[in-house]
Amino acid sequence: MASPEEIDDTSEVPSPPKNVYKDPDGGRQRFLLELEFIQCLANPTYIHYLAQNRYFEDEAFIEYLNYLQYWQRPEYIKFIMYPHCLYFLELLQNPNFRTAMAHPANKELAHRQQFYYWKNYRNNRLKHILPRPLPEPIAPPPPPAPSTSLPPAPSATAALSPALSPMQYNNMLSKNDTRNMGAAGIDRRKRKKGT
Repeated sequence: MASPEEIDDTSEVPSPPKNVYKDPDGGRQRFLLELEFIQCLANPTYIHYLAQNRYFEDEAFIEYLNYLQYWQRPEYIKFIMYPHCLYFLELLQNPNFRTAMAHPANKELAHRQQFYYWKNYRNNRLKHILPRPLPEPIAPPPPPAPSTSLPPAPSATAALSPALSPMQYNNMLSKNDTRNMGAAGIDRRKRKKGT
């Protein structure tokens, strides 16, 4: 059995090491470097470069990619300008994706898909965010008023008939309309030569 003096010696908390590194800028430089690296992952060409230069075969680099997943937390995600980098970071956790990105055809495929996403982003976003309004039910026409000598108000009849577009007005003019004629009655419209 151990004596009480030996138990007391083992229960002491070890002192911290004397050479503890203190970051002179409070971690700002590390934060900016990690932010820059994580945002570079939004570029499929850069991921292809990493795969071509065999970074994905280094276990320390794979662990670093795993460590960088803390950027998906809300307190860090607000600093990210290119959200695709988080998607690619998640895909890089899969060894099959890391291997596939070494091939130029897969890089081009990822780049094209990213382009199409950006091209249609606004329409896709609005389609899912804004609900479509329900069609308004057609109100039954009001009952006819007793006939009087006054004609109906022009605003009521204008609201029921749709306004014609300028193209429709153009088609309504006859070819011999006086608006196309000059003061002497000469047709001023341009004609094709040679007919």
